[in-house]
Amino acid sequence: MPLGFLAVSLTENPTMPNKSFSGAPTKSNGRKGYASKRSDYKPRHKSTKSGERAFEDRPQRGRAASPENRKNFQPRERDAFENKKPRRDPVVKQERFESEIVESEFSTFQQMDLPEKITQELAKMGAVSPFPIQAATIPAAISGMHVLGRGKTGSGKTIAFGVPLVVKLQKGGNQPRVPNKPRALILAPTRELAEQINNTLTPLAKSVGFYTTTIYGGVSQFKQERALERGVDIAIATPGRLEDLIRQRLVDLSDVEQVVVDEADHMCDLGFIEPVTRILEQTGESQKLLFSATLDKEVSALVKKFMPRPFVYEVPGETEETSDIDHVVLVLDPRHRSEIFHRLVQGSGKSIVFVRTKQTAEALAQSLNDSGVPTARLHGDLNQAQRTRNLERFTKGAARVMIATDVAARGIHVDDVKLVIQVDLPEDFKTYTHRAGRTGRAGHSGSVVSLVPLGGTGKIETILKMADRSGTYHQVAPGDPLLAELAGPIAPPPVVDSLDFGDSRFQGVSKDKVKKDLRAKHPPRKLYEAKDRRYRQR
Repeated sequence: MPLGFLAVSLTENPTMPNKSFSGAPTKSNGRKGYASKRSDYKPRHKSTKSGERAFEDRPQRGRAASPENRKNFQPRERDAFENKKPRRDPVVKQERFESEIVESEFSTFQQMDLPEKITQELAKMGAVSPFPIQAATIPAAISGMHVLGRGKTGSGKTIAFGVPLVVKLQKGGNQPRVPNKPRALILAPTRELAEQINNTLTPLAKSVGFYTTTIYGGVSQFKQERALERGVDIAIATPGRLEDLIRQRLVDLSDVEQVVVDEADHMCDLGFIEPVTRILEQTGESQKLLFSATLDKEVSALVKKFMPRPFVYEVPGETEETSDIDHVVLVLDPRHRSEIFHRLVQGSGKSIVFVRTKQTAEALAQSLNDSGVPTARLHGDLNQAQRTRNLERFTKGAARVMIATDVAARGIHVDDVKLVIQVDLPEDFKTYTHRAGRTGRAGHSGSVVSLVPLGGTGKIETILKMADRSGTYHQVAPGDPLLAELAGPIAPPPVVDSLDFGDSRFQGVSKDKVKKDLRAKHPPRKLYEAKDRRYRQR
């Protein structure tokens, strides 16, 4: 049907009901309709006559000003802008708490009146004299206070919260272990960090008769269920897997007496702030110990909610440039990046290289191994067994270089890392702070080297400024003496004592010897022992 005909047919039927519209409203004066006289409403502006408004007083919105108005335009006085409140900076760098000024009164752990077995285990671990954060927070935590400790990674935080946990459990006496109800809880952001905390804490706990277990994702939960059913004293967990077990009614936190939140700022970065809040709510009035490298807005919210009047300690000089870490920015031509980077990782010291993606980590690790530099990698696509094996290779020195992403590398706690090399710059200053914390640990010195192209120093300058760090800038080329100064002399190729040949048979081995070795390694069960006895009686 043509549109013109349709329009005519509609106008020729005025009586056709139209149910899609309602009748016009009735005004207070009896008139109907949406339009109104100007006098029906009280004018809001000053007018020349009643009900009328002067044209000059009307706002000139969306219209071009006349030449006369442009001449008569008077700018606002400067005081009006100066008195206006400044816009608040949306970036909250750090939340400040009043920290205690503590002069270290303890030069050894024996002076803290710790149990003798614990001091002996600390001596075996090489911890003879306490670090400043340990000397300040251990007595406060043992006394029962909430503790908030701020210090970079490598400042000794694991022993700072591990020792008071074990000591307070011992003071509570030998209580029977209740299945699925740990007495102390440690929250860590990553699997690697949970494992390393467990490796440090297990000797201390076992020396006085307590047991620990780890709870994290990426592996089967069967072994974790069995350990909880047997009963444990200290559970070291990541928030995700712990909440899964709580929902399955396999963990009950009602008997927890002490809770430790380690690397709280990284918890917030990974989006664990809500799970951590829910977990802390289930622990009731337990003692809280929170340790973090930085204190941002979300961390301060946890402190204010769960830790009334905490003992606050901040490692001296953490907000300023530290003497044991040098921040170096190497400005280079992109064509020379491969040669310069290869020279940096050829030194005999250990190096951690940070990249942005998993694909870069895999490709770069393969390239370095092919060029003769023993390298391991650590990223999110590796399963837990691969992560543990690679981290063990790097810790023991079988691999001198670790290629890592930010999420996975947060669990790297190796004390003798010489260089932290940033192939890809971080996105914020907090990530830079945590990367830098991989070196300069436990009294060692180290350097953070950032590789940037020519003309691209703006981002690293902003990051260093927000992190309260001052860096030195050098324009380098292949063969520059500064590279040898940073990396040291080129290390010789690694000497391999033994290789894994799998099930290859190089020499003939008798079957009887193989059976004997297997039985010595794996004792047979009763069924097989009876079978062997029947065989010998024939």
